[in-house]
Amino acid sequence: MKQILILGGGKSSTFLIDYLVAQAVEKHREIILADLDSSVAEKKLQNRPNTRAEALDISNAERRRDLIEESDLVISMLPARLHPLIAEDCVALGKHFFSASYESKEIRALRSQIEEKGLFFLNECGLDPGIDHMSAMKIIDEAKAKGEEILSFKSYAGGLLSPECEDNPWKYKFTWNPRNVVLAGQGMSRYIEQSRLKYIPYHQLFKRIKPIHFKGLGEYEGYPNRDSLGYRKTYGLENIPTMLRGTLRRTGFCKAWDILVQLGLTDDSIELNPPQGSSKRDFLNSFLPFDTDRSVEEKLTDFFPEMDFPTFEKIQWIGLFSHDPLPIYQGSPAQILQAILEKEWALEEADRDMIVMQHQFEIRKGDKHQKLLSSLVVKGENASLTAMAKTVGLPLAIAVDLFLEGKIKLKGLHMPIKPEIYLPILEKLEEFGIRFEEELLED
Repeated sequence: MKQILILGGGKSSTFLIDYLVAQAVEKHREIILADLDSSVAEKKLQNRPNTRAEALDISNAERRRDLIEESDLVISMLPARLHPLIAEDCVALGKHFFSASYESKEIRALRSQIEEKGLFFLNECGLDPGIDHMSAMKIIDEAKAKGEEILSFKSYAGGLLSPECEDNPWKYKFTWNPRNVVLAGQGMSRYIEQSRLKYIPYHQLFKRIKPIHFKGLGEYEGYPNRDSLGYRKTYGLENIPTMLRGTLRRTGFCKAWDILVQLGLTDDSIELNPPQGSSKRDFLNSFLPFDTDRSVEEKLTDFFPEMDFPTFEKIQWIGLFSHDPLPIYQGSPAQILQAILEKEWALEEADRDMIVMQHQFEIRKGDKHQKLLSSLVVKGENASLTAMAKTVGLPLAIAVDLFLEGKIKLKGLHMPIKPEIYLPILEKLEEFGIRFEEELLED
């Protein structure tokens, strides 16, 4: 009996667990779910056949390695910073490794050992990264097979709210890691446009947005991710003139978020210690000029003369003008802002999230130019069965199943950019309603 060890029973693991557990008896597999809290693991597994819940403190090296050693394959659904630790154990103990997170430099450093031991390590097999890679590579490989040249590739994705649940001015709630949302875009973003390298510093990022349209959903806006250039080599597009990967938000979001950036509320480099009893209004005021004759609202609008009413309304809605006490009194500005937003942007149980993704290709064959739009829309069921969990967990679960079935025969360190990985996964995802709609536009 093959043993699959899943590390981490958080929200993103729900669909992955259910997919693998549903096949466990028929395919003679045991699913071991290890979490810091064993009751979380038990709740996820629901006492189903061929499953076992375990309590695991990841810092307990002996216990961690014992669980890995008794398994044939390990899936890490832990925070990304912990993946290298698990990967090192898997190499040492000769176990295959799967994750939905970005392939880190620490894991890349293990490449030769992974190959020497004949192991299969698969990273970036979730949503973004994951489904974005697979769907893009399918189009890229098909174009190359037809002798076509790809002149431009732009790809945008976002975890948002389904339109009927957009019940606040931001039209946004947390569907993923709140810290990642608050810190999004920090550093320098770079991409290439018509063979010219472009750089956008963080303080300019949310001003440099592009409108993106989805049929039946309306207008969104996209801003560049931090580094789009590295994927030219990954996708075999080293000489492409234009390449950009970006994040999607509802129109108007970025203008309001930019206010928070310019004020310094997303800064994570210093620690603040506001006095006990400080209000959200006090927190905002501490980042505005000193002026006892003007209100916080007046100082804010004076400081940002470009602010319009929809932007002001968004700032007001998250409570920054209120006298309500701060949720925490120690942390960086970003941590305090996150604590405020976690309350205001929390999903209600009936809320449905939505994943939107769009690839924009410009393709040339001879003297013929075409534009290809490939769009994905996936809606969640409720705050527990989210589209985010579905699109992160299912690709990884399907990859594990294919590997154990012998349908993926590769060894070494991989991302899902080879046809033998992405084609069967994309085909299976369509059975779950995860499919791209393509639209071809002639120039």
